[in-house]
Amino acid sequence: MNQIALLSGTIFGLLAIIFGAFGAHLLKKKLTKEQLQSFEIGVKYQMYHAIVLLIIGFNSDKIGTLKNTMIYTFILGIILFSFSIYGLVISDAKNKNLKILGPITPIGGLFLIVGWSIFLWNFLK
Repeated sequence: MNQIALLSGTIFGLLAIIFGAFGAHLLKKKLTKEQLQSFEIGVKYQMYHAIVLLIIGFNSDKIGTLKNTMIYTFILGIILFSFSIYGLVISDAKNKNLKILGPITPIGGLFLIVGWSIFLWNFLK
C-alpha cells in the first residue's frame, strides 16, 4: 500500500463530496447554468482521480517503478485542474475574474494526461 496515494485520494474524495454539495445547494442560486456546469466538471474530475489514487494506493505493489511519479502527477493535476476551475467560477460569479487561473486549468489537465499515460505505460511493459 502507498500511504501518500491513499491519504491524498481520501482527502480529494472527501473534498469532492463537500464541494459537490456546496455547488448543488449554495452556489446553485448564485451561478449561471454554464458556471455551475464548469464547477461540476471540476468536482467530477477531482472525484474520478481521487478514486484512481485509492486504486493505485491499494495496488501499489503491482505497479511499476514510476508509481510515485504517477501519484504526484495525479495530485498536481487535480490541484491545478479542479481547483483552478473552482477559482475561475467563483471569481467570475463575483465579477472578479481571475484571468491568471485560465492557463492553469489546461496545465492541470496535461498533468492528468501524463498520469494516465504513465499508468498505461505500466501495463504495456
